[in-house]
Order: sequence, then structure tokens, then C-alpha cells
Amino acid sequence: MICYPNALQPRQTIGFTAPSSGVEEELHHLIHQSQKQFENRGFNIEIGETVWTQHKAASATKEKRAKELNAMLQNKDIHAIIPPWGGEILQEILPLIEWEQAQSKWILGYSDTSTLLFALTLKTGIATAHGTNFVDVRSDEWDPTTSRFLDVLSAEEGAIIHQASSLNYQSEWSHDRQPKPYVFNLDTETKWETVYNRPVEMKGRLLGGCMDTIRHLIGTPYGDVKTFQQTYLANEPIVWFLENCDMSATDFHRTLVQMQQTGWFDYASGIVFGRTPAGQEVGGFTTLDAMERLAESTNLPIIYNADIGHVPPQMTFVNGAYAVIKASDGKGEVTMTLKK
Repeated sequence: MICYPNALQPRQTIGFTAPSSGVEEELHHLIHQSQKQFENRGFNIEIGETVWTQHKAASATKEKRAKELNAMLQNKDIHAIIPPWGGEILQEILPLIEWEQAQSKWILGYSDTSTLLFALTLKTGIATAHGTNFVDVRSDEWDPTTSRFLDVLSAEEGAIIHQASSLNYQSEWSHDRQPKPYVFNLDTETKWETVYNRPVEMKGRLLGGCMDTIRHLIGTPYGDVKTFQQTYLANEPIVWFLENCDMSATDFHRTLVQMQQTGWFDYASGIVFGRTPAGQEVGGFTTLDAMERLAESTNLPIIYNADIGHVPPQMTFVNGAYAVIKASDGKGEVTMTLKK
């Protein structure tokens, strides 16, 4: 059975640590702005040392990052953990995490943070939340899609949470942009699409993350999807949610083939792909070609350009939760149930 963390309440403490990348000094103001927004909403904040530093593609040594994360995972006075953002090499701290001593509490994030979320849910059965980063909620107002993360983290076990696709998304990033009224400049119409352009509905337990990083867990103790499905899901079908940060169309295709050949899509009921700034065409081969080949070989329904990942805003998907996902006429809806 899946274990859901207790609902996050005002006046409780949220820990901020950087198990992957920290924040360079010239961007420290982003941390202060985000901290203010959480404090204005009634939460206490504890910021770790790793948040403030960055060297050689990581916030600190793997030992320091793991030690700070372990301390927050085991601290009963910290009720949720949110990294500032993702990064590149979180995977190297996984052998240093004290999995059996980790308390059940919400961890939220995406990009390389999803490496931790994915591994933690697979290893322990504790639900984790794939959603916004700490620095992306630094405005006085939060857009309707992003803001749902707080509804998820504040939900009790058994809660039903409905999310609808965004109206618009942000086409370009700029950390220098002043949040008016939101951090994101939602300037382009959102359109969820499906392979073969027909309405899609899929049901099952959610699991996924950033393909660029979680693919490297294949063959390791942190990517054993088969054992997770048997142990914690009683062999219920999985609805995969995946997003591509940097991969070309052919690298994207190779990754999907690897996932399929290793058995990750066995007994799946569907796949949802997020919008991506990547997926560069290679010799006429596109990411749509890759998804069509995957649909043909697996007979799975596939949704793409969904509100997940590096092209905000994004919904909050809970690893381990039961979900019904629908897409038609450019719109999408996700109904999650936090059931064991």
C-alpha cells in the first residue's frame, strides 16, 4: 500500500534543502522572495546551508547534500521538504540516503528533484509530489495551475483532487522578470494533444518524472519498478507521466525504447508527456514519431503537451496516487485520489 504523508498545515515547518543544485549568490534574492511568500501564508521555514551554494554542478559535496537531506527527512518538526529547483547529479547521493529512517512527509519538485521523488516512492512506498519548485512561487499571487500544489500537500489521505489543464503556458524563461502578477508570463495557449488525435482516458497509479534523469535509474536499486508495483500497488496498472528536458528526438526515442525493454511499461495503462523546449528533430525524425512508435508497439494511449515539467505552469502529480486522466479537444483533466 502507498503511504501518504500527513496533510501540511499552517504554522508547520517546511524545510528547504538542495540535494542537487543550489542557488548562486546573484540569485539569492529569489530564495528570499519565495521564503516571504510561504511565511505570508503562515508557514515556518528552515533553510539548509546547501541552498546558498553552488560548485561544480551541485550545491555541495554528495556527503554534505545527503547529510542535510537525511537530517530533514528524519526531523519530526519538519513537515515537508522543497528543494529550490532541480539540477544535474542528484543520483550520486542516493546510496547515502538512509531510506529506512526516512519519515513520511511531502517532498515537492521536478527536474532532477524527480530523481529523488521517484527513488523514494519506489524504495519506501511513500507518496511524493511532482510539481513546482521553491523559486517558482515567489510572487504575491500564484497562477491557478501552479497553486494547486498547496491543495495537494494539504490534503488528507483519501482526498480526491481535481485539476484542469491550464489556459496558457510560458513560452520562454526569464528569472529576471518581475512577478506581475505571477512568476510566469503565460503568453501561449495551452493545447493538450493525443497520439492519433482522438479522445483519451487512462486510469491507474501515477509514476514518473524527468526522463533525462530517471532513465539512469534503470538497472539500479532505485529503479526497480516491477518490485514496486508488486509490493506497494498489488500489481495495479501504472499511468506514467514523463517529461523531456534536454533530449533530442532520437535520444528521446532511445530512452523510451530502453524503458520499454527493461519492463517499465509492462502493465501500464497509459503515458502522459509534458510540454518540452527540447525534442530537436534529427534527420526528419521527431518526438511525435517516437511517441507514435511507442503507441504502436505497446498499444497504450498517449497524451502529450500536458502541464508537466520545464515549460510552466504545471499540475502536481503524486507518485503512487490513483488517477483518472482525460484529454480531448485540446483540454485535459486529472482526478487524483490519495488512496492506499
